[in-house]
Amino acid sequence: MPAIVRYDQQYCPIARALDVLGDRWTLLILRELIIGDQRFTDLRRQLPGIAPTLLTHRLRTMIDDGLVATKELPPPAARSVYTATDRGRSAIPVIRSLAKWGMPLLEDPADDAEIRPWTCANVMVAMYYDAQAAEGIDERYLLRIDGEEITLSSVRSGGAQRPTPDLVLESSSRDWVAIRRGRRSLAEAIKNGQVHKTGSASALRNFQRIFSVS
Repeated sequence: MPAIVRYDQQYCPIARALDVLGDRWTLLILRELIIGDQRFTDLRRQLPGIAPTLLTHRLRTMIDDGLVATKELPPPAARSVYTATDRGRSAIPVIRSLAKWGMPLLEDPADDAEIRPWTCANVMVAMYYDAQAAEGIDERYLLRIDGEEITLSSVRSGGAQRPTPDLVLESSSRDWVAIRRGRRSLAEAIKNGQVHKTGSASALRNFQRIFSVS
């Protein structure tokens, strides 16, 4: 294993936070676990480039630091999964800030680049959630990205359940990358047929305000 850098000689909360979150892959592992519980094989597939031994080491360290726990699923699954603890989820604002800060650093994706729908929905859309803009609104938004369905809500804690979403936006991952990077607006993408919309104009306006989509 590579040597782990610690900042013990610096009496600073930033240094202490980096002692826990600053190791390579740690925040990316948390990125996956805040979406949902994952098996070891799931994490390996979703984190291309990480060696199995390094992933094992990172997970053990994150468990020791209280960021991650393991749990056994009941039959018929009967398998062990990794889950983010409350302490791990408390790093979501850090991950959200990094997503916004890093967005201008993204280059145009290569033709063969894989952009996962879950990552796209969470990093390009959900990370921009504005609680103040969502105040008083209880709606569901279905993003159908490259055939996968991800539901977002205007209400952080759930809200009322309805059989159909208030807004459906169907597109590719690359369309959302282009929208978030300012290559085109959502209205332009809908007009040009790159994004297919189902739902009211008011739900679309609410979605754009809540998730800061131009």
